[in-house]
Amino acid sequence: MAKVRVPSSVIAAGGLVGGYGVARWTKKRPLGGAVLAVAGAAAAQQWRQRAGGKAAGALTVAYVGAFAGSHPLAKKVGAWPAVFGVAGAVALASWAVADRRA
Repeated sequence: MAKVRVPSSVIAAGGLVGGYGVARWTKKRPLGGAVLAVAGAAAAQQWRQRAGGKAAGALTVAYVGAFAGSHPLAKKVGAWPAVFGVAGAVALASWAVADRRA
């Protein structure tokens, strides 16, 4: 049976969207942070395997930066649009750097 891999772009975007959703719906920010961290670690592992350490480092910085950047962006466009926007940007970067090669 073939091993199915979820693309790192989907994992990273899912971590950002899922982390926010879990934090909002449960009203437990640490739980949302755990979702964000687990997805980020899983994506980073794939980035390292597919594109190397430097690319993985850069994409990890982008992932954390997207999380941080979503907060001020949310004040301008709203929470969900900000989260979806940064998740889309990270997914695109992840696909371009790592998933496209797979």
